[in-house]
Amino acid sequence: MPSFPTSRRSTARRTAAAAVLACGGLAAALLAPGTASASGSAPAAAGASARASGGTQAAYAAAAARHHVPESVLLAVGYLESRWVDHGGKPSTSGAYGPLGLTQVPGAKADAPGTHTLAAAARLTGASATRLRTDPDSNIDGGAALLASYARALGHGSLPTTLAAWYPAVAKYSGSATTAGAKAFADDAWNVLRSGAANTLPNGGSVALGAQPAAKADTAGLSALGLAGPATSTLKPECPANLDCNYVPAAYALNDPTDPTSYGDYDIADRPHGMKVTQIVLHDTEESYDNTLGTFTNPASYVSAHYVVRSGDGLVTQMVPTKDVAWQAGNWYTNMHSVGIEQEGYAVQGASWFTEEMYRSTSRLVHYLAAKYRVPLDRQHIIGHDNVPGPTSSSVAGMHWDPGPYWDWAHFMKLAGAPLPSHGPANGPLVTINPDFARNLQVTLDCENGNAPQPAQASSFVPLYTAPSDTAPLFADPGLHSSGTGTQCANDWGDKASSGQVFAVAARQGDWTAIWWDGSEVWFKNPAGAPVIRPARGAYITPKAGLASIPVYGRAYPEASAYPSDIPVQAVSAYSQYTVKAGQRYALGGAVPTDYYRSVTIDGTAPGDRTDVVGTTKYLQIQLGHRVAYVLASDVDVRFAP
Repeated sequence: MPSFPTSRRSTARRTAAAAVLACGGLAAALLAPGTASASGSAPAAAGASARASGGTQAAYAAAAARHHVPESVLLAVGYLESRWVDHGGKPSTSGAYGPLGLTQVPGAKADAPGTHTLAAAARLTGASATRLRTDPDSNIDGGAALLASYARALGHGSLPTTLAAWYPAVAKYSGSATTAGAKAFADDAWNVLRSGAANTLPNGGSVALGAQPAAKADTAGLSALGLAGPATSTLKPECPANLDCNYVPAAYALNDPTDPTSYGDYDIADRPHGMKVTQIVLHDTEESYDNTLGTFTNPASYVSAHYVVRSGDGLVTQMVPTKDVAWQAGNWYTNMHSVGIEQEGYAVQGASWFTEEMYRSTSRLVHYLAAKYRVPLDRQHIIGHDNVPGPTSSSVAGMHWDPGPYWDWAHFMKLAGAPLPSHGPANGPLVTINPDFARNLQVTLDCENGNAPQPAQASSFVPLYTAPSDTAPLFADPGLHSSGTGTQCANDWGDKASSGQVFAVAARQGDWTAIWWDGSEVWFKNPAGAPVIRPARGAYITPKAGLASIPVYGRAYPEASAYPSDIPVQAVSAYSQYTVKAGQRYALGGAVPTDYYRSVTIDGTAPGDRTDVVGTTKYLQIQLGHRVAYVLASDVDVRFAP
């Protein structure tokens, strides 16, 4: 379980500074970035089976034939469980192993739904648990056996005779304890059947499922599963209709009955009236779903999020109304203007991959929230905790870095309805970072746990160097390093450009491209045969003529004259580590509100409490580096990249 600080409105999961500095000289010796190519996962041509290369496709065909499961159904389930990737025998954030997501959850009760499917598959096939965990073909066979056993049980000993009749068995395979969760999984499987899917695997092979647009589903068979119906809570979650959601209220209570300022875990507000919601922040929990709920229902934890997403089945639990301000981002200005979503998972330690159920649930939630609050579906507005700016110079090094380098931003944004550019030459003044996640195999170090090297695995970042050479030092972000070089530490966000982020090109040299980053010119490798960038359109800023440099801010607070006499003036202080120098260019995210929300008591009784102070100073948001930041509109010219 992560530790939490005693100060309000900040969290302590995945801070960076000390661990990054400890990583030191191991970086150069271990640096081994993999090649990358543009992401491409277009649906295959029509037909239930498919054209594909490699042995994985054959393993699905063999398992389907052996256990009399339609191959297309088995492929659809495998796609939802893992996108057909075996992950090297490592568990997911929900304790699932292999392409078919067979589960082995330590400490789970024997009758807990969906937590011991690996043992069940072992009984059905005779394969050992170790083999089912580590051998992809055996795992696929075990998943097929398990799916067939569910279908026989539901069919009183007989297997379904139509594709549609497999729907209830697929719903049971989800492991969800609720009808809504099981239905969401099976609906997704049938959507995959209808649209088709294809994926390139880390080993260079590929798997494909041809589209069956007319595939029907026996949804009436869900009732035979005997699962729980909708929750009976009087609190209705703010969720789209196609998402399995419940509501567990976060704590809103005093810790000291005599002190109205000693409360947790969020602040009452009335968004979007007054304060606008302009961003959605994704986190990972670094602990279990149950422990996270326990933390957020404890007023002494001084931390919360609006939503928590469970890994195993994608259940979404709302904990704070979106009109209110959750204490989730480590930057009060970001808290004021964002909705926070915690996802059960681990950035490095504890598990190696995020589940497809969680990707899909979070993406549906984000799409819904973005439409509700008119938040742009781009990577300056749909951000990770690792993209939140430190509010002040002293806080930059301690900012969190979840969901980390292994969160697949390209896949997530596609599911959310805003796919990243994946084709075309990146010859313009702006470029989008977009390596092929599956083939972008990067080695990082877990510098919070003894600098342990992590296996090369699919990653969503490209490393940044000080010169166009594989032997050049990694860039040392001045917010993390007072001297020396950057590192391969997973939490050294200062030398990692993330998928979906847009930057201005500073220079090009052969297979190398330079961008403006945190006030400096940095380089990354962009081979012609395996590009890691794609075109970008939009606006960018550059300092006005005659200015040698301009200040950069971590929050857009009002000028002193905007504050009424009963509200303390909040300092407007530029970063000491970063400036934007003459001639540099940074992608523009847009104008942002200039305000400060005063909320310091549980009942709103302090002078000026629950007041949003609005200023007249105009700020613009930019992609400064790995994190966003703010500049004064009066300091810059805005230009457009067609």
